[in-house]
Amino acid sequence: MSSAPDTSILTSLNIQHGTDLHEMKFAVTAWGKGRARVGVLQLANCPQPMETPALLLSTRKGLPVFISPDLLPSLPSPDSHLLQMSPLHFLEGISSKTISNIGGLHQMLGLHEYGFAAVPRDSIVCLPECDSTNKIGASFETPCGRRLIKPVEYMEMISSMKPSLWATLADEVPAWVSAKRNKASVDRTLRWLDECITLSPAGGAVFGAIVGGANVEERQRCAQEVAGRNVSGYWIGGFGLGESMDERPALLNAVADILPVERPRQICGLELPEEVLQGLLQASIYLTPRIFTILHLEDLHLPFLWKAFKDMNLILR
Repeated sequence: MSSAPDTSILTSLNIQHGTDLHEMKFAVTAWGKGRARVGVLQLANCPQPMETPALLLSTRKGLPVFISPDLLPSLPSPDSHLLQMSPLHFLEGISSKTISNIGGLHQMLGLHEYGFAAVPRDSIVCLPECDSTNKIGASFETPCGRRLIKPVEYMEMISSMKPSLWATLADEVPAWVSAKRNKASVDRTLRWLDECITLSPAGGAVFGAIVGGANVEERQRCAQEVAGRNVSGYWIGGFGLGESMDERPALLNAVADILPVERPRQICGLELPEEVLQGLLQASIYLTPRIFTILHLEDLHLPFLWKAFKDMNLILR
């Protein structure tokens, strides 16, 4: 495997200043012996292309929870220029209309050279609540109580915040639900995907949500359907909800073997370092959020992870 991204690909990915703030380009640059691979992602507003696999920094209302904004430049660059945020954090406080009038999150927070990836669930304070989810919308436990989020409401938040990339609304269920409930979650997620695409704003890359719980066949069905939609990438959800590490490889492979190779993938719910590496090796996951919150708060393992992901070619051999 090559130890560095191909220069010709990096050149072809170059985005000139002054183009759309939310333009995204991605290319695979090297392959391992199995499913593992590395790539490069470029966003119009970020100063340099970012090598993938990459970790996203967890945020609270768009700002990292472990470091003040003035210290963000002290983190490795450009690796730290991808921030994950949940639109549900803004259910209390400043309104979507106000954020829209300001010009979106980039303008409001002054983080013009950072990319925002919007995902409903954040695995910390905004958690899916499958028992209250219905055909109308997805239910979440949030800091302001249990809330039912309809696709139209979710897309209003996305339109106002203008993230660089965003995942469609999903019905995530834990591993122990019945086969009937799991199938319903896939049907709802696919229906909401089409609604979100129809309501999507002009800017921002759309990542189609893929669910299916602990059932390989349902995950394959969902991946097959989403792969046929007009999306820029894929958000693989439903992990960290009761499945074991031994179950996960088959679930990851069921999805990875179906999805187009030329588009990026993001996953939620992998928290421990060994879980992140499992996702990378089994399903060549490109963007892995959540882990930074735990690691920075405990000041543990971070040097190892930065080295592991910067030297990914050594791991993937």
